[in-house]
Amino acid sequence: MKFQGTETYVATRELQVSVNASIHLQKPLIVKGEPGTGKTLLAHEIARSLDKRIITWYVKSTTTAQQGLYEYDAVSRLRDSQLGSDKVEDIANYIKKGKLWEAFESEEQVVLLIDEIDKADIEFPNDLLLELDKMEFYCYELQKTIKAKHRPIIIITSNNEKELPDAFLRRCLFHFIRFPDKETMQEIIDVHYPDLKEEMAQSAMKVFYDIRDIRGIKKKPSTSELIDWIKLLLMEKIIPSELAELNMKEDMPPHTSALLKNEEDWDLLMNLAKRMRRF
Repeated sequence: MKFQGTETYVATRELQVSVNASIHLQKPLIVKGEPGTGKTLLAHEIARSLDKRIITWYVKSTTTAQQGLYEYDAVSRLRDSQLGSDKVEDIANYIKKGKLWEAFESEEQVVLLIDEIDKADIEFPNDLLLELDKMEFYCYELQKTIKAKHRPIIIITSNNEKELPDAFLRRCLFHFIRFPDKETMQEIIDVHYPDLKEEMAQSAMKVFYDIRDIRGIKKKPSTSELIDWIKLLLMEKIIPSELAELNMKEDMPPHTSALLKNEEDWDLLMNLAKRMRRF
């Protein structure tokens, strides 16, 4: 069982090594990187490559670790008892299984994605230490221990909004997805647009990397935004020479809205062009 990327996901050698080490050592893999570099998609591609089911736990600012285990709906049980329902005799009817429980009870090994763990409270990772380490937890309402039938392949993504606790990091492996260089980016473009002419790809990448290199850009365009931008260029039948002759000190690139996602960066590029026109 080895991950080598897929026909739709270009995984660098370093990323392949990290994923396969995580699988071999049976340790969660924390994946960081710029937004749009494919952190979340990685887990889905691992599942597809290894022919495994994926269970996704999307973390929010209000998410608690307990929700990943289970939740006991005491309100519904109280209501049913007032209505005389027979369901109240079995407390299991009021246990809502979380994503970890679902992964633990699976008859086959699954890929468990804990997405954007840094959105939650700082104590969230610490509250999962035992569960991720021992692959078990205790359900007090049912008075039994839930153990994993098969240790899941765990991928944890983070956008670095918060530092993760050292005790949690010690139990995980780590990989930072570096922003692709031009050679790797060409491979990614080839995956999404296999029939795209090399001249067009090179011209689009030049504009893209030039924008990323502008000093003061707050939110640099990502890989996913480049892919969307190329789609718009093809839809509008923009030819490579139009991009090759583009001088961003004088003109805005076509469909800039696909690349720049906030008003500060938009104004920065527009003001740059305006200043240069005066000379």
